[in-house]
Amino acid sequence: MSNKEKFITDLNSKYNPKGDHIILGKGMLDGEIVTDVNVSIPLKTVNRHGLIAGATGTGKTKTLQVFVEQLSHAGIPTLVMDIKGDLSGIAESGTENDNIKERYSKTGLPYSPQNFPVELMTISGAKGVKLRATVLEFGPILLSKILGLNDTQQSIMSIVFKYCDDKALPLVDLNDLKKVLQYVTDNPIGKKELADDYGSIAPASLGAILRSIVAMEQQGATAFFGEPSFDVEDLLQTRDGKGVVNIFRVDDIQSKPNLFSTFILSLFAEIYMTFPEEGDSGKPKLVLFIDEAHLLFKEASKTLLSQIETMVKLIRSKGIGIYFITQIPGDVPENILSQLGLKIQHALRGFTGKDKKEIDKAVENYPTTEFYNASELIQNLGIGEAFVTALNEKGIPTPLVHTYLISPESRMDILTSSEIDDLTRNSDLVRKYEENIDKESAYEILNKRIEEHTQTVIPTPTRGRTAQPKEEAGMFETVLKSSAGRTFTNTLMREGARAILGMFGLGRRKR
Repeated sequence: MSNKEKFITDLNSKYNPKGDHIILGKGMLDGEIVTDVNVSIPLKTVNRHGLIAGATGTGKTKTLQVFVEQLSHAGIPTLVMDIKGDLSGIAESGTENDNIKERYSKTGLPYSPQNFPVELMTISGAKGVKLRATVLEFGPILLSKILGLNDTQQSIMSIVFKYCDDKALPLVDLNDLKKVLQYVTDNPIGKKELADDYGSIAPASLGAILRSIVAMEQQGATAFFGEPSFDVEDLLQTRDGKGVVNIFRVDDIQSKPNLFSTFILSLFAEIYMTFPEEGDSGKPKLVLFIDEAHLLFKEASKTLLSQIETMVKLIRSKGIGIYFITQIPGDVPENILSQLGLKIQHALRGFTGKDKKEIDKAVENYPTTEFYNASELIQNLGIGEAFVTALNEKGIPTPLVHTYLISPESRMDILTSSEIDDLTRNSDLVRKYEENIDKESAYEILNKRIEEHTQTVIPTPTRGRTAQPKEEAGMFETVLKSSAGRTFTNTLMREGARAILGMFGLGRRKR
C-alpha cells in the first residue's frame, strides 16, 4: 500500500462521522490536495469547544466565516464577537471569482454563493440590536467586580442594594444608583435610614464608589444599563432552517475595556443560568466565537482563570460551544487549552527565538502524525490551509490533518452603510429593543420624596436681615466636580480588564 493510499484509508476511518456533520475542506499530503479525504467535524462534539489560531494574514477570519456558515446550514445559531469589523458581509451573498473557482475545482466540492440570516448587535451607539441590562440584574457582587471595588467597598455596595430592596427603590440604570448614593450621603432622612438599619458608612467609601461609577459612565456604560433587558433566548433564532448569525459589533468600543467586560460578564452569566441542561442532544444549541481572545487572558488573575476554566467545563452541558480565535495557542492558558476539542491551526512564522519556542509549544499540543513533519510544515502552510484535529463522535481526538479549507459562500467583505441601514430597518429584534423604557425607579421615587419633604418644612421667621451661611456642597456634587469624577484612572482600567468573564455563576436577579 502506498503512502497516499494509507493516508486515505487512515484519515477516512477517523473523519467519517455517521451522524450530522460539517465539512471544512479536503486533506492534503505532500502538497497535493486529496479529494478522497473530507475533513468532517461531527456536530455532536462541536459543544466541546475549540481554537482557531494563526499568524496575522493566514486566513483565520475566513475560516471563522466558513465555520459559522456551516453551522448556520445545520440550523445552529451563533454569536460572533467581531472586534475588527470584518464579518458583517455574512448577510450578503458572495461573488464567484477566479480564485474561488480554482479553490473549489481543486476540492471537487460545489460552490453555492448565498447569504445567511444575520442580526447586528451593539452595546454602544452603533446600529443594531441594543443590548441592555439593569443594575439590579447585575447584583452587587458582579457590579463591584466591574467597578474594581475592594472588599470593603463591595460590602458597602451589598448594603446599598439591600437598602434599595427594603425601601422599594428599583435600580434600573446608573442614575438610580448614583441618586441612592447621593440620598444616603447628603440627605438627613437617607443618612438616618441607612445608619438606623445597617450601621454608619464612611462617606469617603461612598464617594469612592461614586467616582468609579462616573468613570464607567465615561466609557459609555450609560447606554448599556437600562430597560428593556436583553433576553438571551433571542440568540437562538433560526430562519428558513438556517441558524441566525448574531454579530456583536465591538469594533467601536475597543478603547472602552469596562464597557466590553460588562457585556461579557452579564451575557455569560445569563446564558449559563438561563439555558437548561441538554445532555447528549446531537448538536449544540448555540456556539460562541471570541475573536482576539488573548485580550481575555492578558492580565487575568489566577482566580479569574480558574473561573473561566470552570465555565468552559460546565457550559458545554448546556449545549453551548465556546471558540477562541487568537494568534498563537500559547495565548490561551494551558488548563483551558486542554479543554478545547477542535483545533484549527493556521501558519505560524518563526522569525525570532521566541516565535520558534511558540511553534514548538503549538506542535506539542497536537496529536503525533506519521504523515507530516509538523514543526516544519506549520511554518509553510499557505493562506487558506491549516492543521486540523477534532474529536470524533466517541470523543476521541482525530489525527492531525493538513487541510485545504473551503471558501466562504457569503461576501468576504463588510456591508456598506446603506446595507447596514436596510438590515437593521427590517429587524424585528432591533424594533423590540430600540426604545429605552424609562419606568419609575429609584431616581424618580427619591426625587419625589425629597420634594415632598421640602414642601412640608415650614421656614422659621427671623427678625432683621441676617447673613445666610453658604450651603456646603454635598458629596455627590463634590465628586462630580472633582478631577477624579471627570477622568478615568489607570487603576480602574486595569481592574476592569481583569474582570472579564469573572463571576460566571451569578444568576439574574429578578425584579
